[in-house]
Parts: sequence; structure tokens; C-alpha cells
Amino acid sequence: MKVLVTGGTGFIGSHVCVELIQAGHDVVVIDDFSNSKPAVLGYIKEITGKEVKFYEQNVLDEQKTEKVFQENDLDSIIHCAAFKAVGESMVKPIEYYTNNLMSTLVIAKLMKKYKVNNIVFSSSATVYGDPEIVPLTEDSKLGETTNPYGSTKAMMERILTDVQRAVPSMSVTLLRYFNPIGAHESGLLGEDPKGIPNNLMPYIMKVAAGQLECLGVFGNDYDTPDGTGVRDYIHVVDLARGHVAAIEKYATPGVHICNLGTGKGFSVLELVEAFKRVNNIDVPYVIKERRPGDIATCYADPTRAKEQLGWVAEKGIDDMCRDSWNFAKKNFK
Repeated sequence: MKVLVTGGTGFIGSHVCVELIQAGHDVVVIDDFSNSKPAVLGYIKEITGKEVKFYEQNVLDEQKTEKVFQENDLDSIIHCAAFKAVGESMVKPIEYYTNNLMSTLVIAKLMKKYKVNNIVFSSSATVYGDPEIVPLTEDSKLGETTNPYGSTKAMMERILTDVQRAVPSMSVTLLRYFNPIGAHESGLLGEDPKGIPNNLMPYIMKVAAGQLECLGVFGNDYDTPDGTGVRDYIHVVDLARGHVAAIEKYATPGVHICNLGTGKGFSVLELVEAFKRVNNIDVPYVIKERRPGDIATCYADPTRAKEQLGWVAEKGIDDMCRDSWNFAKKNFK
């Protein structure tokens, strides 16, 4: 099928493009390089042997985005375009609400107009808020979101759910995924945010590479085994393959909800120590005050993904740390 990937040169989107191409699909990408680099397009071709059809623009530009729909007989959408850092969203809520909600409205409007009836939305476990119990299942109560990023994801889910009710022929898949890290084994694709990283693994990578002096660990007094936040870290390649499974298997009309995670939580310090051990390199860190918007523990029950999609995470924490450092050595200079 022909699949439009919004945000397709970003960390997650670029890996999704690779897995789609390798699964035999044709890929169209919209991205404005606001948090990615043009070189990614060449890396996708180097890995897969195929080029994606690319449009450099912001999805918010409805006129330009409509032209993409007009020029391509699209079968499906994978919507990855969004601002995505919890901490940054606390200080830039207006930018987050504008970008994330409006891009979703534009895509939904054009899907309806051009009768594109299949969308997979890159949602997030943040929609569960501060969970009462873990692991989280798809039937867990949606919580009071703790940051604007999470609030936008919850609202984007609601928008697409309401659109599906109004257009019953549409298939809407909400992939609630946990904490993607790692990189493509080639070392060509990985997480390389512009400026100071807002997410944990790229910060670890930049400290290990000598680009930043020290990692700040936000809070060591949470109710967890070592006091630092516990998360379900998932390899980005596993995550990308989950998107391919969803676009292929959740094509029937309705709203489909699926967690993508490993089912196991690691603390911040456990991840740091694994990175140091696997790569035989030091990562100095200091404990800082808790960061607004963070929660103590969050990890998935991935049973539904296994039962409905035939998908399970295959890569472990050592793979994530090894592939991240392989990418950093080739790109952080």
C-alpha cells in the first residue's frame, strides 16, 4: 500500500519508513526538519535501496498538505509529526497545543475529504497519566495528564476517535507506546535532536561522547527501588515494526487501541549503568530536583499487541544501549 508518514525524517518516523519499505510498501513523507536533518533521506535510501517521495513542509500548512493528498493515491497514514518532549512542553505549552492539535485536525480533515480510511496515530503512554496500577493495559483508566505533551496526545486521540464515529468506514489505530530508545543497527539512523536534548538517552549519548559534561537525573526520591523514575524502554526498531503490523492488521473500520512496550520497567540509573557496562564508557551524572510533569513508574502490559498483531518486542536493554552508542560514535562529532 501507499503510506503517508508525517514526521517521517524524525527519530521514530525514519525507522518507520525503513520498516515500511522493507515490508514492501510505498512511502510518502512530509517533514519540515524542525527536529531532524535532510541527510536522513539519504540514509533511508542507503539502508533500503529505495527513495521515499518527500515533501519539505509543515503539516499545518493545509494548502500544501492537501497537494500531497491530491498528488498521491494514498491508502494509509502514519501520523508521527508532533513535538514530543515532556519537559519542554511545560515551558512551551502554546507551541505544543498549536502544533500537535492543529496538525491532527488538518490530517483528519483531508482524510475525510479524499476518503483515506486508515490511520495509525503515534500516541503515548502519557495519556494514562500517573497510573494507579502497573503494568498498564489498554483498558486502564485514562488519567489526569501531568504535562502539556501528554494532554495533546490525549486530545489528539479524542479528535481521531470522534472523527471515526462521524466516518464509520474509517480505521483509527491509537498506538500508545512507551519510551523509544536505541537506533538502527547500521548506525545511520538514531535520535539526534537539535540543541540540548530533552529526552534521557540522547542526553546520555552526548555525555558519553564528551559533548555535554554531565547527565542530570531528575529526582531520586520516587517510590521506586532506587528512587529514580521507572520506564518501559522499547527499541525504536521494534516500535517501527509495530507500526507496520498495525497498518496492515488494523485495517477494519473502528477504533483500535494497542500498547507497544516490552512489559518490563527499568529505572533511570539502571539504564545509565547498562549503558556504561555494555559500552565500557563512563557517564557521569548528578541528582537534581524532580522535573515538573514526571511520574514515578510506567510500563506496559503488551499482551494485546501479541494477540492481535502478532508483535512482541525482540530487542533488550543491552541492544538499545549498544545501538544508541554505535549511532552516537558515528554522528556525534
